[in-house]
Amino acid sequence: MQDDFEKKMESTQEQMRNEKSFAELFDEKSVQQVSLEPGQKVKANIVRITRDGVFINLGGKSEGYLDRKEFEDRDSSLTVQEGDEIEVYFVSARHNEQLFTTKMSGSAIKDNLDEIYRSSIPLEGYVDEEVKGGFQVKITGDTRAFCPYSQMDLRRVENAEEYVGQHLTFKITEYKEGGRNIILSRRILLEEERDKQKEGLKETLQEGSTVTGTITSVRDFGAFIDIGGLEGLIPVSELGWGQIDDIHEIVHPDQEVEVTVLKLDWQNDRFAFSLKGTSLDPWTMAEEKYREGTIHSGRVSRLVNFGAFVTLEPGIDGLLHISQLGMGRRINHPREVAEQGQEIEVRIGSVDMENRRISLSLAHPEQHVEEGELSEESEQEMFEQYTAEKKKTKTSSMGTLGDLLKNKIEKK
Repeated sequence: MQDDFEKKMESTQEQMRNEKSFAELFDEKSVQQVSLEPGQKVKANIVRITRDGVFINLGGKSEGYLDRKEFEDRDSSLTVQEGDEIEVYFVSARHNEQLFTTKMSGSAIKDNLDEIYRSSIPLEGYVDEEVKGGFQVKITGDTRAFCPYSQMDLRRVENAEEYVGQHLTFKITEYKEGGRNIILSRRILLEEERDKQKEGLKETLQEGSTVTGTITSVRDFGAFIDIGGLEGLIPVSELGWGQIDDIHEIVHPDQEVEVTVLKLDWQNDRFAFSLKGTSLDPWTMAEEKYREGTIHSGRVSRLVNFGAFVTLEPGIDGLLHISQLGMGRRINHPREVAEQGQEIEVRIGSVDMENRRISLSLAHPEQHVEEGELSEESEQEMFEQYTAEKKKTKTSSMGTLGDLLKNKIEKK
């Protein structure tokens, strides 16, 4: 009887030992699931912030640690809070602590340069000076590295002084001769960040949306804009409602503007935006504003064989037919009596809203002859003088034919 009892007790204890061992093994397995290699990038949540460090949860019973200074701005204010999800790099496990970083800095760099390179861990460097082909960057102590112009930013480096004297984050792309030849790239990190932002934009951005961005460069065919995550083109035709003679008068690099999304081609990485789309189309009020017979001031914007286009306001041009320009005389080309940029008064003939066309006539075609009498011979003389002068010079320095006629009358 006693023997049976002792056997049952031993069996129960053995079972408990087995259950405990299984639990311990399970915990060990959980820890192993989050075991990391140096340089491995992981996402984790901040669970506690102390005076010196930031603790993160890696799953199971595993916890990581980062230096609090990595999350402080220049005013020593924290840029994160408990509960935030962050991306970090595993550095090492020391004294039962798993150490992480968002970027390597200070003396930790010197002791781990080779590991930093092999694990692609970002590191902090001080841009010391501009050198041939790029920049010399101090990364720790007397260790110097080189960052080519092409790897300093997403856009072309126009002003090197903009970067000199800054503490920036880089990745080592080449590590040779035991650290005596180190090449850095900041562009890689910026591209990674842009790609993450682009993925977020895919979920929210739609054609027709209004967004704010920064002009990155200006070309003859339009302006490139960065909306934070992707860069696209504002075609010159979308920069304004009217004719644009000089794009630089409309936009310039680093200018912040509001635009509408015209096209999103994620597959081919092509994106188009419109600046004029954020303002009211002037043709909306054209029919009411430019009624037939009303007189308006305008500027000659373009001369063509059949007449002159007159800008009434940005985005609205009317056509002054060549037959309206000769004051009763036949002329071969509008440039004989008008010049680009000239301010004139015109009368509205008709408005075609469907085709966005306005026909014009001179507001006062008889004004020059009403100011004094001018014989047919004198008029012909001035016309010939004007024509001859136009042949001698490429510019209309004598003014328009109307001006010449007026001057002749005034002399009389």
